[in-house]
Amino acid sequence: MASTVKDPGTGPRAAAQTSSLTMRKSIGLVDGVAIAASSTAATSSIGIGLGLIAGVVGLHLPAVMLLAFLPVLAIAGGYGRLNRVEPDAGSSYRWVGRILSPWLGFLTGWVNTVGTVVFMAYTTTVTGSAIIQLLGQATVRSVAGLRLDPDSTLQCTLLGLVVLFAAALVAVRGLDLAARLQKYLLVFEYGVLLAFCGYGLFAGDQPFSLQWYNPFDIPSASALAQGMVLAVFCYWGFESVFSVGEEVRDPRDASRGGVIALVVMLLLFLLAGTAFQRVLTPHELADNGAQGLAYFGTRLAHQPLAALPLIALMFSAVASLQAAVIPTARGLYAMGRDRVLGPVWTRLHPRHSTPAAGTLLITAISAALAVLSLVIPTVSDLISAAVNAIGIVVALYYALTAIAAAVHFRHLLRGSPLEGLRAVVGPVLGALVLLTVGGYLAWSFYDSADHFELAADNGWFELLVPVLMVGSGLPVAVWAHRRRHSPYFSAGPDRADP
Repeated sequence: MASTVKDPGTGPRAAAQTSSLTMRKSIGLVDGVAIAASSTAATSSIGIGLGLIAGVVGLHLPAVMLLAFLPVLAIAGGYGRLNRVEPDAGSSYRWVGRILSPWLGFLTGWVNTVGTVVFMAYTTTVTGSAIIQLLGQATVRSVAGLRLDPDSTLQCTLLGLVVLFAAALVAVRGLDLAARLQKYLLVFEYGVLLAFCGYGLFAGDQPFSLQWYNPFDIPSASALAQGMVLAVFCYWGFESVFSVGEEVRDPRDASRGGVIALVVMLLLFLLAGTAFQRVLTPHELADNGAQGLAYFGTRLAHQPLAALPLIALMFSAVASLQAAVIPTARGLYAMGRDRVLGPVWTRLHPRHSTPAAGTLLITAISAALAVLSLVIPTVSDLISAAVNAIGIVVALYYALTAIAAAVHFRHLLRGSPLEGLRAVVGPVLGALVLLTVGGYLAWSFYDSADHFELAADNGWFELLVPVLMVGSGLPVAVWAHRRRHSPYFSAGPDRADP
C-alpha cells in the first residue's frame, strides 16, 4: 500500500525541501543522458517524424532539423541554469510559477502533462503498429483468422496497451532499473541507426545536394513554420531529465545530460535525414508515414537484416513510453505536493520511493485516451493530428520556461556578459522563435479551412486540439486556487536575483 507525503503547508519551497528527503538520489550523468535520450525517442522520431516533415518541406528535411535545434539548444541552457539553482520535480511548472506568475506556471505544468498524455496515447498505438509490422515480416499476417493491419488503430492500440502497462510497472520499480533498461535499448537502437543510415549514405541512388541544408529554399513560410514545429516535437523530451532533478546526485549532471542528449539527437537526425533522402524519394518518404523506417530497411537489406530497423523502432517506442511516464508522474507529484492537484499524486511507494500511484494513474488516463482516439481510423492520421498539436503546446511551454530563466538571471548581463548571453539572451531568442512559428502555424490552421470536420487534415480540428489542451487547465487552476486554497497561487511571483 502506498504511503502519502503530506504537504507541510509552508509553501512551494518548503515542499521542495521535503521532497529531497523522501525521493532517493539514485541516478548519475549516464542515467540522466539515457532518460533524456529515451524521452526524445530518436528512433521513433526518425521512423515516423521525418516522413511527416518531408511531406511539408520536401527535400529540406536536414535544414529544418538544424534550424529547430538552435532555439531548443538555447532554451536548454535556461533549463540547465534554473536546475542548478533549484532542482525540483516540478521543473518548469515550479520555476515559471515562482519567477513569472503562478497562473503561467500552472499552465506550463498542465500543457506539459496533457501533451505527454497525448504522446503516450498515440505512442501506444505506434508500438502496436511496430509489433504488427514485425510479425508481418516474420510472415505472421493473421491471428485466429483476423488479418493483422499495421495501420489499424484498433489492432495497434489493443496490442500497445499491454506494452504501456508493462513499461509503467518498470517505472514504479524505480529510476535505477528504468534507466538501466533504457541504456540497453538505446545501445541497440543507435547501433542499428548508425549502421543502416551510414550504409544508406553510400548505397542510395538519389543525387546528393547541398541545397538540402539551405532553409531559404523551403517552399513557403507556412511550410517552414509547420516543419519547425514538427522538428521541435522531434527534439521534445530532453527536459525530462530535469523532472528527476531531485533524484540526480549532482544537479549539474542533469544539465549535462539534457545537452548531451540534444547534441546526439541533432547528429542522428542529420545523418538519418540525409540517408533517407539518398535512398528514398520525397513521395516514398511522405507516403509511408508510420512505416517509414521499416520501408527504409527493406530498401537497403533483405530479411532478416531488414527487420532490424523495425525492432529498433519498437524498442524506441517502448523506451519512450516509459521515459514519458517517469517525468510526468513526478511533475504531477510536485503539483499535488503544492495542493494544486489532489493528494493521490503525492503517494510514494513505501519501498522504491517512487510516485507509484501517480505513475499508474497517468498510465490509465493515457490508455483511456488511446481508446478514445480510435475514432481516427488510421495510425498515420492519428500521428499527424497528435504531433502537430503537441508541437504547438511544446513551443508554448518551452518559451515560457526560457523567459523565466531570462528574467531570473538578468543580473548576469551586468556582471558576466558571457554567462548572460547563455542564460538570458539565448533563451529569449529561442523563446521568440518558438512563439513566432507556433503562432504562425496556429493561424495557418485557422485560415486553411472554412468549416469544422473531425479529420486530421481539417485546419480547425488541428487548431482545436491544442486549444483544448491549454483551455482544459483553466477550470482546474481556478478550482485549485479558490477551493483547494493552494499555497502555490498565494505565494506570488519571485523575480529576485539569486
